[in-house]
Amino acid sequence: MLATLPLGADELSAWLRLANARGLKPAALRALLGAFGLPQHALAQPFEALAAAAGNEAARAVLAPPAADFAQQVAAVAAWCALPGNALVTLADPAYPPRLLTMPDPPPLLYVKGRLDLLHARSVAVVGSRSATPQALEDAARFARTLATAGVTVVSGLALGVDGAAHRGALDPPGGTVAVTGTGADLVYPAGHRPLAAQIAARGAIVTEWPLGTPARSANFPQRNRVIAALVEGVIVVEAAMRSGSLITARLANEMGRDVFALPGSIHAPLSRGCHRLLKEGAQLVETPEEVLEALRFTQPVPRARHPVASRGRNPARAAYTIALPLEFEAQSPRLARDLAPAPPPAEAASARAATLGPEAEALLAALGHAPATLEILAQRTDMTEAVLQATLLRLELAGHVSALPGGRFMRASHC
Repeated sequence: MLATLPLGADELSAWLRLANARGLKPAALRALLGAFGLPQHALAQPFEALAAAAGNEAARAVLAPPAADFAQQVAAVAAWCALPGNALVTLADPAYPPRLLTMPDPPPLLYVKGRLDLLHARSVAVVGSRSATPQALEDAARFARTLATAGVTVVSGLALGVDGAAHRGALDPPGGTVAVTGTGADLVYPAGHRPLAAQIAARGAIVTEWPLGTPARSANFPQRNRVIAALVEGVIVVEAAMRSGSLITARLANEMGRDVFALPGSIHAPLSRGCHRLLKEGAQLVETPEEVLEALRFTQPVPRARHPVASRGRNPARAAYTIALPLEFEAQSPRLARDLAPAPPPAEAASARAATLGPEAEALLAALGHAPATLEILAQRTDMTEAVLQATLLRLELAGHVSALPGGRFMRASHC
């Protein structure tokens, strides 16, 4: 069982002062530690020595007086670390995840709740849309469950939609799950995921680089995504719009030499366009979690029926490609919050359709998504009785919103 090195009061204070020093970038902090060893040694150096090791800006940041409430911050962290299951992992600690050390700017401190060993395990990220379709939620949970059953740790960001489904799918199997968050370790965002976060802390791990008390901010999430990308050996994008935080994770993963996988979807589904863009730019097309296990050599190849599309789309070697993102993603600004938010459906069309079809039909269309589904699947997603379900499907079919397919399956029309 992994354990962190115990920190004395002076060393804890020194780590927190350097980690929270305004203007001291992680790369500069790493240079200072390389030059002077422990953080308290760096704090004892004169300006000239600090500037020679990491530059004038870093030297000024180190020598600046701490915040007025710094003593209270140190006491709060010490109290948090004393709680069962909590750990503060420093950059110099043997428990620090080795994959993060390959980053140019590894976080100097990691606040961890739960199992430290999962940060060292072979792992894959499962990410996607926060406003995911029912099919994407099912796919995320299925991929995560299969990966975790094979002993692979599933990493995601604790967000709504695909992230939450991936965490839930991997909670019980042996691989477990890790949530990388964009807030302080004492906060949960979104608030609705507090029960899920408690389960992850008890059976998996929650990790963040942000100090205690840090609220959710738009600029935090690209930072969080870089940790997700660095912590894993591959990233699976289940569903994503063209402007999605999942594309940030995919781009960063590719830049770090990780494999990027994407699930294809309907050409009519807006939330499939991000995945299709990744596939056009060289990501590996996957239809089953076994393909991911095989591509990453986590297990022996699993015999299965080959699909001609999968055979053409899969690439056994990692594809080297560049994901070109909109410039908005490069700026950590309030505009990013808007870009990461799920795109709402056209309000006029939705309200007009709802007035015509009724709430049951709207709920059924939402459950149907853009992939064919059987009556059994739709019954599970909507909890409708068989009579109401069939009557609603008939009404939608007559109105031209749904098509009946061979094999007892139904699919929404492309204009819906």
